[in-house]
Amino acid sequence: MSKLLSSLSPAPTGWSSGTHFCKWTNVNCDTTNSFVTGINLDSASVSGTLPPEINTLSQLKSIALQKNSLSGSLPSFENMTALEQIFLDGNGFTSVPKNFLLGLTSLQTLSMSGNYKLGPWEIPTYLTESSTLVTFNAGNASIYGVIPDIFGSFPNLQNLRLSYNNLNGSLPKSFSGSEIQNLWLNNQQEGLSGTIDVLANMAQLTQVWLQENAFSGGIPDLSKCVNLFDLQLRDNRFTGVLPPSLMSLPNLLNITLQNNKLQGPYPNFPAEVQATIGTTNSFCLQKAGPCDPQVSTLLVVAGALGYPMSLAQSWTGNRACTGWSFINCDIKGNVVVVNMGKQGFSGTISPAFANLTFMRTLMLNDNKLTGTIPGVLTTLSQLQTFDVSNNNLSGPVPVFPASVKFNNAGNVFLGQNVSDGGGTSGMPGGGSDSGSNGSGSSKGSASAGMIAGVVIAVVLFIGVLLFVMFKCCMKRRHKRFGRVEGSELGKEMVKTNVTNSVQGYAGVPSELHSNSSGDHSEIPIFEGGNVAISIQILRQVTDNFSEKNVLGRGGFGIVYKGELHDGTRIAVKRMESGVMGTKGMNEFQAEIAVLTKVRHRHLVALLGYCINGSERLLVYEYMPQGTLSQHLFEWEELGYQPLTWKQRVTIALDVGRGVEYLHSLAQQSFIHRDLKPSNILLSDDMRAKVADFGLVKHAPDGKYSLETRLAGTFGYLAPEYAATGRVTTKVDVYAFGVVLMEIITGRKVLDERMPDDRSHLVTWFRRVLINKDNLRNSMDPTLDPDDETYESICKVAELAGHCTAREPYQRPDMGHAVNILGPLVEQWKPSKPDEEESFGIDLHMSLPQALQRWQATEGTSRMFDDLSYSQTQSSIPAKPSGFVDSFSSTDCR
Repeated sequence: MSKLLSSLSPAPTGWSSGTHFCKWTNVNCDTTNSFVTGINLDSASVSGTLPPEINTLSQLKSIALQKNSLSGSLPSFENMTALEQIFLDGNGFTSVPKNFLLGLTSLQTLSMSGNYKLGPWEIPTYLTESSTLVTFNAGNASIYGVIPDIFGSFPNLQNLRLSYNNLNGSLPKSFSGSEIQNLWLNNQQEGLSGTIDVLANMAQLTQVWLQENAFSGGIPDLSKCVNLFDLQLRDNRFTGVLPPSLMSLPNLLNITLQNNKLQGPYPNFPAEVQATIGTTNSFCLQKAGPCDPQVSTLLVVAGALGYPMSLAQSWTGNRACTGWSFINCDIKGNVVVVNMGKQGFSGTISPAFANLTFMRTLMLNDNKLTGTIPGVLTTLSQLQTFDVSNNNLSGPVPVFPASVKFNNAGNVFLGQNVSDGGGTSGMPGGGSDSGSNGSGSSKGSASAGMIAGVVIAVVLFIGVLLFVMFKCCMKRRHKRFGRVEGSELGKEMVKTNVTNSVQGYAGVPSELHSNSSGDHSEIPIFEGGNVAISIQILRQVTDNFSEKNVLGRGGFGIVYKGELHDGTRIAVKRMESGVMGTKGMNEFQAEIAVLTKVRHRHLVALLGYCINGSERLLVYEYMPQGTLSQHLFEWEELGYQPLTWKQRVTIALDVGRGVEYLHSLAQQSFIHRDLKPSNILLSDDMRAKVADFGLVKHAPDGKYSLETRLAGTFGYLAPEYAATGRVTTKVDVYAFGVVLMEIITGRKVLDERMPDDRSHLVTWFRRVLINKDNLRNSMDPTLDPDDETYESICKVAELAGHCTAREPYQRPDMGHAVNILGPLVEQWKPSKPDEEESFGIDLHMSLPQALQRWQATEGTSRMFDDLSYSQTQSSIPAKPSGFVDSFSSTDCR
């Protein structure tokens, strides 16, 4: 432990060479204080390397070093037989030692995603010694080569993440029948290839991410995968007809199929399934409906050949006689010639050829076809030429009419029954050249076959019985470490720890889930910030994200309402998959770590989150009155009463205070974004809270640079942000000014129904402000103000104009805007002010005393522990240069 301490910089909080290591913060020891059993430096802001002496911690059970700046070679954990949990995500390690994971017989979780600086390494086959493995996360970790066929050795493996690596080759056969639930293999540099037929036997699957690879062939029948809810297959080389069972999977909610060459009928998914189909596939129609009979027949033929890409690229549309390669038709549009000779096709000859009743020529020569020649082809009355020469066909030889020129030369097994060719005896149509065995021989063979069959059946029965016993034993063992403890939000929410967390994308999930429809007593919890909620619970409380529970739809996802078992009402924001790439994952996790600590009565509280695959879900407090947008623009449709001016200006003040608070945290690299009425939520008493705030990092020039997503709708963006992407607090002030304009006018920021000179609210409203008399005719007619109220509206209108000034330096600070609005609300307050309204601060206190009291009231004092008094002073809004004198309110809080 001394070696570890000396190799880290700075020293982790609570670690000191003068103190026994068992007393170090986040270090656990056994009861004798002799052996270290756990080390947790998650997000500890440390750099340095890991000494090889870590290998000597013989009783270590868990080590969590994720989200730091560690570098150098990973240590070898060889033969650390007690080690169960390893978390190394989000660091800068550069190499993997040869025996990195050798002999870890108790390993349950290995999570090392996001180490993109690692040198190339392969998944070691000795990992089979870790038979208790439940989670293997190594996305963006420089893995190359094929996925080894070792997964029959992991009877408890549920989560496998190998995304964003350089894997190639096909899926291992040992996936078949495994317990894997979440399979993330997306975005390989070179691309995994081959078919995905093995998925058909992976009945436990819940989420499958295979996008951005080179998989080919048809999509298999996944009807056994009854728990599958998320299937990402876009950007591959899939061909063929979608199995009808795919459209009837009971729990499917999300599927992507774009950028493939799928064929056949256009898929018709249920309404609750979010299906992204795209326009690059080769469906016969661009809407649901049956294909032409000849098209359907030829697609069955293609299926027997494995749906070759050459056919998928050519066989598009719903007319086989229009530009389809290898196909010729008569003047009536009947297929009469199919010439597929010398194409290198593999697979079998489909009996569906018999449905092309006008066919005269069928050329299949010089390919790699196996199996039998379907006897039903002898019924083609117009057939004149049939060539299957130089293939690998076997089985009986059908007898064609003398009028048919039939060439079957070069098939050495034709007339014989061979197992590897798929040939079977008893196929219709024709006899066999090899069926002349005597009756005694036949009986002897039958007896021997029966005996062999009985022996094989007994052996299989014993094997299955032993396997079931082994599985039951392993599941009982797994239950000892799989349970989750509850939290203050009931059993649904828990605080994660190293021993029971299951990471998603570099932890997330980030992006979506580990879910099961079975017993919830062992719900996996995802690591990241403070409070994680399982995807199963979120599905349960939102009725599987039912349409009836939708609260709203935004640019980054849909928000659903739900209620936990203890009565807590929540709003679940289900962010769109793929909105944020790998680069944003670490920022998202850092955001969670901050947001779960930040509390302010004018900010919607983030209660928890879920990261599952590539999906991110945020759980907020529920605001029963909906959004300001609904009350401004949809109040008639929703049956609301129009907002009074008192309510509007009070809402504006509350929003301003929330944003002001966020700006005061700018020293902590935290700032508001995406300010618009749809992100202003209203409580029962119509008090406003701001939602959708996020993390922004410092740029070297002292400004703020947004590294994840663009904020807001174009109409709310300040000119400098719309053109250069730069973010400062003044960008929020601009958006706040736009919101004020909407509050005054009852108009949306962009209204295409209006004439061009009035469609953009900001441009039009600036012209209104030139003459004060114009304002009365431009405000929301539902306000109908008296003289006193009209003066109040004029002051807010003037503030809105200054907030939306073209140059950032001409806009006020948010604190100044709050000071303008405050007196307007005061006139409606009761004579005895509510202590909560004044934040519990005595205005006669000194500024340091007031700040300390305010921090304590808001529950954020920890956020300011490292801020000096001088830094605090800098957050007090000053009147900006260029700000006109008409604003006479005091520049102070």
